[in-house]
Amino acid sequence: MKKIALSLIFASAALMASEANATTETKAVATAAPAANAANGEALYKKCVGCHGAKAENKALGKSDIIAGWDAAKIEEALKGYKAGTRNVHTMGALMKGQVASYSDADIKAVAEYISKLK
Repeated sequence: MKKIALSLIFASAALMASEANATTETKAVATAAPAANAANGEALYKKCVGCHGAKAENKALGKSDIIAGWDAAKIEEALKGYKAGTRNVHTMGALMKGQVASYSDADIKAVAEYISKLK
């Protein structure tokens, strides 16, 4: 366990050092992130389709709100609440916490933006 923790600390330090030394070229490549996030949001949403539907048009398990039409900020807030364990709407808290547990803040933002654009 200690080895894993130390590895994570060293990996984080190395990442921070490499980010600090990023070149202008590397920073220019980062501007392509919004397009990558959109694709990432679509990929992340694939595990949601079974319950929410391809266009977010379904009440998940017949219980949840239909999320189609929600704006990205509302979706992001809901997903962060589920991940933190502070949201439990229609008794979906535990299920949704498991679904978003592995999502980073960037993942949540990307999937929220993707869902908000579904028609």
